[in-house]
Amino acid sequence: MADDPQRNFRSVYYEKVGFRGVEEKKSLEILLKDDRLDIEKLCTFSQRFPLPSMFRTLVWKVLLGILPPHHDSHAFVMKYRKEQYGDVYRALQVIRFITDSTPQAEVFLRIYQLESGKLPQNPSFPLQSEDEIFLAIAKAMEEMVEDSVDCYWLVSSFVKQLNHRYKEALPQLPKLLEQILSLEDSRLLAYLKSCSAMGQLPYNLWFRKCFAGCLPESSLQRVWDKVISGSCKILVFVAVEILLTFKMKLMALTSAEKIEQFLENIPQDNTDAIVSKAIELWHKHCGTPGHSV
Repeated sequence: MADDPQRNFRSVYYEKVGFRGVEEKKSLEILLKDDRLDIEKLCTFSQRFPLPSMFRTLVWKVLLGILPPHHDSHAFVMKYRKEQYGDVYRALQVIRFITDSTPQAEVFLRIYQLESGKLPQNPSFPLQSEDEIFLAIAKAMEEMVEDSVDCYWLVSSFVKQLNHRYKEALPQLPKLLEQILSLEDSRLLAYLKSCSAMGQLPYNLWFRKCFAGCLPESSLQRVWDKVISGSCKILVFVAVEILLTFKMKLMALTSAEKIEQFLENIPQDNTDAIVSKAIELWHKHCGTPGHSV
């Protein structure tokens, strides 16, 4: 079907006056009014378009299995999850793993550890690498979700998704990054290889932590929309766009250590543009992505 000039004009007009995605927002509102939410359609929508902030928490909770598809069950399920959160919270207070002054992200970690059977014998035990990943994601989620119960269930379910659904895919992302970068900018790839930097890129920050602690909230939640709805490959394209955006800066650095240090602390002023370009690149290489890794 040929493009509709009138529809294209409306889209451009809406963007100029600040109503970007008006038609998409209406489509999502229609989806969310169904008595039984269609997970397949919600995944497709989330991968095609950015989620409006007013609906993001609800959509994430449904896609992560925190809420069932049926609207009628939502209040009951969240009441149960709130009670469960409170019971575990009080148990951790009794055994002195947390206090009223414990940072929220650490509270989430201890609840998650207790529920998954991984609570250490002593709260002073050093954190494992998986704990550091959890804390990074929890701290980022805190900036997006106000309600502590919602926030905990989103963090724990998201981490479980990374550990199970994407367990095999995540270790393959560095190789895919090199493949995509070879297509987009072979000169930059050659330089990074000449500095032995490809093996020292901050893959843990980018892929294991899903850019938590690297991108600000406004940019990060758009990336997580795609990961939660079914594709961790978006992480590769964000990484590629970061490399392309800061190409000149990177090629002025002379060691893998300096390159890694810079990439772990990229400037925050244009990350929304980086993510937008990354999503375009993702669609370019993956077509219209389905909900697959």
